[in-house]
Amino acid sequence: MLYAQVIVDISQEALDHTFSYIVPEEMTGAVFIGAVVRIPFGRGDRERKGYVVDLSDTCTLPPQMLKEIREVCTRESTGDGRLIALAGWMKETYGSTMFQASRTVLPVREKVETRQARILVRLADPQVITEQLEKYSSSRYRARTRILQALLTQESIPWAAASRELGMTPGVLTYLTENGLAEVRTEISQGLIDYGGQETKKNTAPELTENQRAALNQILEEFAVTDPRGLRRPVLLQGVTGSGKTLIYMEVIERVLAAGRQVIVLIPEIALTYQTVNRFYARFGSRVSVLNSRMSRGERYEQLRRARDGESSVMVGPRSALFTPFPDLGLIIIDEEHETTYKSEQSPRYHARETAVQRALMEDARVLLGSATPSLEAYSRAMEGTYRLVRMDARYGVFTLPPVKIVDMRQEFRKGNRSILSRTLQQELADCLEHGNQAMLFLNRRGYAAFVSCRNCGEVIKCPHCDVALSEHNNGRMICHYCGYETPRLTVCPVCGSPHIGGFKAGTQQVEKTVRDLLPQSRILRMDYDTTRTKGSYEKILSSFARHEADILIGTQMIVKGHDFPDVTLVGALAADLSLGSDGFRGAERTYQLLAQAAGRAGRGSKEGKALFQTYHPEHYSIRAAARQDYEAFYNEEMSFRSLMDYPPAAHLMAVLGSCADQDQLTLAMNCLRMFIGKLHPPASLHVIGPAPAAVEKVRDVYYRVLYLKHAQASALDAVRERLDRYIAMNEGFEDITIQYDMQ
Repeated sequence: MLYAQVIVDISQEALDHTFSYIVPEEMTGAVFIGAVVRIPFGRGDRERKGYVVDLSDTCTLPPQMLKEIREVCTRESTGDGRLIALAGWMKETYGSTMFQASRTVLPVREKVETRQARILVRLADPQVITEQLEKYSSSRYRARTRILQALLTQESIPWAAASRELGMTPGVLTYLTENGLAEVRTEISQGLIDYGGQETKKNTAPELTENQRAALNQILEEFAVTDPRGLRRPVLLQGVTGSGKTLIYMEVIERVLAAGRQVIVLIPEIALTYQTVNRFYARFGSRVSVLNSRMSRGERYEQLRRARDGESSVMVGPRSALFTPFPDLGLIIIDEEHETTYKSEQSPRYHARETAVQRALMEDARVLLGSATPSLEAYSRAMEGTYRLVRMDARYGVFTLPPVKIVDMRQEFRKGNRSILSRTLQQELADCLEHGNQAMLFLNRRGYAAFVSCRNCGEVIKCPHCDVALSEHNNGRMICHYCGYETPRLTVCPVCGSPHIGGFKAGTQQVEKTVRDLLPQSRILRMDYDTTRTKGSYEKILSSFARHEADILIGTQMIVKGHDFPDVTLVGALAADLSLGSDGFRGAERTYQLLAQAAGRAGRGSKEGKALFQTYHPEHYSIRAAARQDYEAFYNEEMSFRSLMDYPPAAHLMAVLGSCADQDQLTLAMNCLRMFIGKLHPPASLHVIGPAPAAVEKVRDVYYRVLYLKHAQASALDAVRERLDRYIAMNEGFEDITIQYDMQ
């Protein structure tokens, strides 16, 4: 007998209140996860509509206590039903519970409080605005000019955006109102975000270059093809930094909207700035909705409701926007698809790329991935033919990629320079500011650099078994978080004998102090975790730099993601090789991506730019390839390493993550899992590493350990996961242990 778990109300508050029903024999095969069914419910067995969220051949309740499903609504397909079906796929693929997967994909229902919103509304005709722009085009009226330019393309601007991003002042407002150009109005807002949402005048689409036109034609050509099995290949658009990928996105979106369908545009959270999102508003007006992490639960639900009810057709947002309940989804775009933020850190540990492809398959939609530095997973699929690869090798317009110089910091150290800035970079900074240009200093520091390296020769202490950097711990030990190998912390370099060995200690504050001492007249902005904690601080810093209120912007990786500053002619990457030792087996890939993106920030306007990489490993292939912007050379070298070590995408890797408040109990449990796995597969076909302490071994008195499983076939790892679930369920010793799975 088959049993179905059904929810009657689609809301996250109701997800943990499922009801069991018997699937009649004649309906077997017609009932599936996500199916809309009619069921008897409540007093008098009143018929209600429900959604199937799980199926099983067992039930904790006796059959005589259960009622049967009355009907499968075969002609009724809803956005909620399709999302539940997607949740079922995520449950099976990523090893979570259906409850966890459903809470991930279904929007929250929470009352949105009405609030007042101030907006700046244009009153004058565009021709009058243009005349005013010509009148006040001098640099003396920068704020006035920015506001006028914005009003020329938009009929209304959110007050927060006008004041924070465009530098609205009381004087500018007085000028606008006294001349009848604009006025401030107060409207009722239902929690809509500060980017806008009001009707805007659609901009005339910029003329595409020959390179862009060729790329667009290839994408449209691929989207018109369907193979005999009904499958449609995703397209990977590889365009160098500044090639104009966003213009391509908009052209494709235009065609999808013209066909009456909807579009999801995924953007890394860090790139969700006013300037970025405003491009979509300027082109598509009120058809655009936006999600971001700063919105309340109610505000997020309001945006999703607009999409479900047909009030918007384009959703722009981070990873979670993938689950927008559009009734007729036609396209999913994932910009900067290589970004690590597209991978969830909570169960289900899904990746937006794979999940987007699956949702598109379920809803007959298309997927377009874009990046200047694609992930190895996406590029390898393009090489295999699973994805269609489309390239754009030239920057938009007449601008070219900046030349890059690599500075060997080992030589700087040997010549007595102990500063974090090389002599070359010091001179380049002085020249840049002397000519009235701007510079960006990028500190390649992804979190805490817990690995150990030598400042004299650049040697990084690695695990002899896994070829990844050992992590330095406070107890004086160095540990491999893949296999558990340990060794005492070194005080002398094993290669050159230098005592100058240890972890990288400099942060953005130290860099700022060094630059201020070197160039006391320079105006400096710093952008890191400490300076971007408050709401709006991120946009405030970027807009201030864009208005040329600072000469130098210092920051971590957040400053090199998708920003466009035409006056930046110099980018300096400090400690360019730092991510080589702090990202496990993906260290070289992260290094290439960060450096190539960083170099791409220079020379994006009418002035030529240059970039400078400071490194202790000037010979490393990822750094040399990034300096040349040669992705294929990097890919070939890195794939050789991945194939040799059986790391993804050459093989498949699954992490089994265990956590418990009792360290001894957790260690015993993880060792038991390893022994059980050893009985399932011979070591020749399945490689098991660990258990080892997780990268963060203890959080809030809870300990974490991890097992890594490598196999050539993903299906083999899926089978192991299913057997592990059954083994864990049958053993009482795992009652206090939390187990999660993570496909790497």
